[in-house]
Amino acid sequence: MKDLIEKINAEFETFTNESTSQVEKGNKAAGTRARKAALELSKLFKEFRKVSVEASKA
Repeated sequence: MKDLIEKINAEFETFTNESTSQVEKGNKAAGTRARKAALELSKLFKEFRKVSVEASKA
């Protein structure tokens, strides 16, 4: 579960950096990378929920 949380934190940092570049600098490619990171975060959050529910049952 720690590995999953580390992946989420790393992906969130990527999202934050890329979305900031898009908004502040008008970098269109950064917007694409931010959307990709957001999609990956969505997948990771679903995985976290699954793992968390399993852990709470144990």
